[in-house]
Amino acid sequence: MKKIILSLFVLALTYATNAQIETPAPSPFQKVEQKVGLTDVTLEYSRPSMKGRVIFGGLEDFDKVWRTGANARTKITFSSDVTIDGKPLKKGTYAIFTKPGKTSWDVYFYTEHKGSGAPREWDDTKVAAQIRVTAQEIPMDIETFTITFDDLTKNSAVLGIMWERTYVGVKFETPTNAMVDKSIEKVMSGPSAQDLFSASGYYLANGKDINKAQMWIDKAVKMTSENPRFWYLRQQSLIHAKAGKTKSAIAAAKESLKYATVAKNATYIKMNKASLKEWGAM
Repeated sequence: MKKIILSLFVLALTYATNAQIETPAPSPFQKVEQKVGLTDVTLEYSRPSMKGRVIFGGLEDFDKVWRTGANARTKITFSSDVTIDGKPLKKGTYAIFTKPGKTSWDVYFYTEHKGSGAPREWDDTKVAAQIRVTAQEIPMDIETFTITFDDLTKNSAVLGIMWERTYVGVKFETPTNAMVDKSIEKVMSGPSAQDLFSASGYYLANGKDINKAQMWIDKAVKMTSENPRFWYLRQQSLIHAKAGKTKSAIAAAKESLKYATVAKNATYIKMNKASLKEWGAM
């Protein structure tokens, strides 16, 4: 009986040690994804609440760097370069730090985004962009710290920071027009050599229209004639052979072999020699 009781005690102790009690986080995490024009913007932050406290000038001192949230540093990620108050900011991830004031806030986009809290030693070289914005009083309490994407247009948005009775807005602009122009230019100029190479390879591998595949690969090879690519020429030889054009297939294989030899690519050298032998050229 004593052994049974001891076993049950050990089992209960093990369960108690491994069990974890789950409770709601005091400052819940939030992740917000927003498309601004053609730019993806992702915001990650934790949201403390007032809970009857005075926030600015109380819990958070005026004129002192604040992590702008709770727990891990508040982070924002831009998929393209943007501008903040006319200042360029490269695409990437940044921590958002602020220095709340009675009438204005300083907002910092800091390259060292990992960690929690404000840096123990502030490094100005890690400030990728800085802006001073007016602090606006709003007519009601915002109980839980909130960051929003406001005033969306095709090429801009305002990062709205709200808590207690304070709102500050940080406007950023995205290069939508330039991105659209680049996309239009690419489409209007026709497919790239890589597009043609990929399409012809797909048609070859899947037994589709071989004449169309030949047209595409011939154009890709021509487009890269100043800097021949042995893998393009290899695919051209296979497509021509598939189309029953052995003579031009041999010519392409010989060219591929020549440039593969220069590049010392043993795999393509071996494949080209095998094909030339198969086609009676070696």
